[in-house]
Amino acid sequence: MGERQRESIPADARTLLWIRVLNQLGSYALAFLAVLTGPELAPAALASFGIAALVSRWAGAFLLDRLPPRTVLALGLGLTGLSLLVLAAARTPPYVLGAVVLVGLAFELYEPATQEFLARAATGARRQHVYALLGVSLSAAGAVAGLLAAVLLPLGVRWLVIADAVTCLAAAGIAVRFLPRGEERAAGAATRRRWRPPLPLLRLTLAGTVFAVGSLAVMMFLPLALLERGAPAWAPGLTLAGAALLGPLALWATGRHLESRGHGIVLGGGVVLLGLLALAMAISDQVWLTAAAYLGSTAANGLLLGRWQALVADAAPEPDRPRWFAFHGSSWGIAQPVVPGLVAVFGSIAGSTGAGAFWTAALAFLAVPLFLSYP
Repeated sequence: MGERQRESIPADARTLLWIRVLNQLGSYALAFLAVLTGPELAPAALASFGIAALVSRWAGAFLLDRLPPRTVLALGLGLTGLSLLVLAAARTPPYVLGAVVLVGLAFELYEPATQEFLARAATGARRQHVYALLGVSLSAAGAVAGLLAAVLLPLGVRWLVIADAVTCLAAAGIAVRFLPRGEERAAGAATRRRWRPPLPLLRLTLAGTVFAVGSLAVMMFLPLALLERGAPAWAPGLTLAGAALLGPLALWATGRHLESRGHGIVLGGGVVLLGLLALAMAISDQVWLTAAAYLGSTAANGLLLGRWQALVADAAPEPDRPRWFAFHGSSWGIAQPVVPGLVAVFGSIAGSTGAGAFWTAALAFLAVPLFLSYP
């Protein structure tokens, strides 16, 4: 992101980023949840986890009404680690399903706390920098996590869950030791009145949900689309590996040029570019063009890192900010079960699942600017 930008990151924010990176190193375990539960239990387990995770994100926001972000962050990480140990020990289907729900109920507690901590630690233009750096850091940690998973998986999927639990508990301990305690919120207006999401937040969340639909349609179905179009078996992995490098590089290369632009303008322009690239992937059935357009969309998406969080942080009234983060963050949880159905509909029209996914993404991305404001 540049030397000047790195120097502008507050020390407390850097500490939090390292904590989340440590946590992310083990977070691959839930990607193997279907493997752990087995094909018969997987649908119920995944659905239960998704619902519980949405509940936990809201619980994390409400806890911030009474507790400082460090406490909620450490509590969420610690409870996630303990529930993962319970999951690793579960053997029979009822216990496995119950453990999955426990993991889900703890899994998102620390997300609103993370966003709120960074919002307090940085203001103005620095907010977008720290949120972007969070996205870059978690992406890099996720790549390393994949390598760790490749090493541990031959030992059994339960070892992945145990490793995830260890990183969660270690991150919780570091948070308690090195993050400042922070101030508690007064039990005032935020808790005495019934909170309702205001219209600007509803518009932002709708825009975020449509954006999440487009992003998930591409991420979930790109490997399948490449194989449908005749790509060799190694091509999807190589394409994804190259894409992991482009997002941070694009942010680093263009950060100074875009930092003075309003978040709405950057997001609006970025999603239009993403929509056009998805449209190119939908129209063409060439492997090389599909891969090239995906790499281009990854680079374009890198320009948007941190923009959604910064937009929410800047627009939200300070007393209600945790609830704004939780409400807006629910957009990905809402989009996830919607995407397969949309892809199936468009796939039946386009003639293949991959093309249906790209048509879904193109229409979703191009619709996002309708819900954004442009300060």
